[in-house]
Amino acid sequence: MNPTTLIKTLFLLVALSLVAAAPAEAQRGRRGQQEAKKEQLFPNATREERSQKAAPRMQRDMAKLMKAYEEEKFSEVVSVGESVGNNKSAGAYEKSWAYQLIGIAKAELNDYPGAIEAYRKSLEANGLDNNAHFQIMLQLGQLQYQEDKFDDALATLDRVLSETRKEDPQTLALKGGILYQTERYDEAATVLKRAIELDGGAHDNWVQMLLASYINAEKFDQATALGEELLAKKPDDARLLFNVATMYAQNDQYDKATGLLETGRGRGLLDEKGYRQLYALYSNMEGHEAKAIDVINDGLGKNILKPGVDIYTALGQAYYFSDQIPQAIDAYQKGVPLATDGEMALNLSRLLSNEERYAESRKMAQDALAKGIRRPGDAWVIIGRAEHGLGNRAGLIAAYREAAKFPETKQTAEEWLKKNAGR
Repeated sequence: MNPTTLIKTLFLLVALSLVAAAPAEAQRGRRGQQEAKKEQLFPNATREERSQKAAPRMQRDMAKLMKAYEEEKFSEVVSVGESVGNNKSAGAYEKSWAYQLIGIAKAELNDYPGAIEAYRKSLEANGLDNNAHFQIMLQLGQLQYQEDKFDDALATLDRVLSETRKEDPQTLALKGGILYQTERYDEAATVLKRAIELDGGAHDNWVQMLLASYINAEKFDQATALGEELLAKKPDDARLLFNVATMYAQNDQYDKATGLLETGRGRGLLDEKGYRQLYALYSNMEGHEAKAIDVINDGLGKNILKPGVDIYTALGQAYYFSDQIPQAIDAYQKGVPLATDGEMALNLSRLLSNEERYAESRKMAQDALAKGIRRPGDAWVIIGRAEHGLGNRAGLIAAYREAAKFPETKQTAEEWLKKNAGR
């Protein structure tokens, strides 16, 4: 399993599930601010509430700013907002409110560093009520994440959690995603687990991220337990089935791994990757060659497995180790034309040599040399054996003289030549 690509996608989903960019107060105007105060989103916050009354002499400028915002004239929002923020008559409320709208406008203009700075100024002015103040802080954390300022984002989210004294699942999920992104998998798992508990498991992407956190932290027992729980709820989830089977295999629970994959095969849930995992597991389990053969032939028959050197090598080995030599030779013969080098032809030449099919063995060894192999001396030794079997002593000596030129067979070939060819 390769969790890296999966988690990157899931992490983006977590970020997108955070609260909307613009706090409700700014979207609805000052009347909305009065309505929002009826519902305290952060009733246990350590921060004292702030008065939301604007100074009379600032109301005209603020009305102009709100009009630009409502008309989505974002460049004008920035210029008017900065004018409000720099006005000597502006108090904490007016400055916080102006920089809040500047932050929204700059984000709309794709100026994310500028939006981050504006939100910081809004928070520093410290003039909005708790609902707006902490929602701005949340948006700041999200923007810091989007700009790859992971340490800053974590510090901002920790501040939100601490100052609001509220375990908000969305905030925890974003924090968990950032911890995962920075490869702090143990911490990510702890935070994500709590987010899921508070949320009631409504977000599948959070659960998938928790599963990946366990896997990357090498907490396979927890990962397996979570995977089994998820699979019980979604037995037809092919990707989940594959992942749980992978975790069984990583825990050396091969019978469970193959059993689950066989269940998936029987229900038509396995793709090429699943078939490959299943036959590979069988190939590494003593006495399960027949099952490996069945899986490979089934996959080929259904066109799920594509003919290739690796497939026919695995099939040939399974036949060979189950003493089905003709079938093993047939599998290698199918793979040889697909190979880009001579390694498979060399293996086939060995099999043919063992079966005393010397002319075919010699031909395959010669083909292997022509295509290129890692150990050419081995091919010359096989050619020598074939020449011996065919009664061609001169060909045998010539082959061993070639074998003596390569380090892998130099000593053996020279000793034979010295003893048998007067060398």
